Amino acid sequence: MNKEESKLIIGISSRALFNLDESHKIYKKEGLRSYENYQIENENKTLKPGEAFSLVKKILKINDLYEKTDRVEVILLSRNTSDTGLRIRNSIEDHNLNISRAAFCGGESPHRYVKDFGVHLFLSSSIEDVKLAIKSNVAAATIVSRSSSKVKKIDSDILKIAFDGDAVIFSDESEKVFHEKGLEAFIENEVNSTSVLKEGPFKNFLVELNKIQNDFEINQCPIRTALVTARSAPSDKRVIKTLRQWGVRIDESLFLGGMAKTKFLESFDADIFFDDQKKHIMSAIDSTASAHVPYGIKNK
Repeated sequence: MNKEESKLIIGISSRALFNLDESHKIYKKEGLRSYENYQIENENKTLKPGEAFSLVKKILKINDLYEKTDRVEVILLSRNTSDTGLRIRNSIEDHNLNISRAAFCGGESPHRYVKDFGVHLFLSSSIEDVKLAIKSNVAAATIVSRSSSKVKKIDSDILKIAFDGDAVIFSDESEKVFHEKGLEAFIENEVNSTSVLKEGPFKNFLVELNKIQNDFEINQCPIRTALVTARSAPSDKRVIKTLRQWGVRIDESLFLGGMAKTKFLESFDADIFFDDQKKHIMSAIDSTASAHVPYGIKNK
């Protein structure tokens, strides 16, 4: 295998990694001081997995396939102080997660450090932090909590990531046409366009995933990707040509023509799904860990 020397870097907030619902309720109800006291008093009590925990476990497991170096890294980016964050650090050790770098920002947004750490994807429960990261040209998404507390059981070592297309991998240029002029104008625009689509906030993250995929034969690859889009023929051709020109690989492409995405995500067995529209996220969330990308015309 021709193994890349570069590293895929994921930034994760403490509330995305662990279930901090109880302490967050205390913060909301009783204030910062009570929250600080609670975290310090319980700092040796291991936190339960959060929405992105299974994803992080799978990402870190990719390093087992490399002999001399870590090919991926997860960095904790937290609004906690280092004092209240000690419980999070202890929980990371208790769960045997190989996370060594961290930024504890004492109530301020950690988005300022995503570029400094070289982060390719930032996952957080804070939509404000995510929007700021996207403005810094870093792929970012808000992890959405499911109505049940069930965390996906890891039953495969293959990391499966599903993406919407427009306003996620690609820009929202075509969605703007659909939003402003309707379906007929959208199809006409896609069929007659002679240019490829512009890149969206997740294009560079997809490129970094491709670098790891290229280290392996297809039947031995630890990562599998899927495009799950409302597009269908004839608007699918522009997508295919765009990915071809970029030199970007997508393992599975589902052009659903407006069908609901939930069952398809279940069949793909996605570890996480990224979409710019909340309605798709909310319909998928109980069966698939999902993250909202607050970008583009649908989020104005």
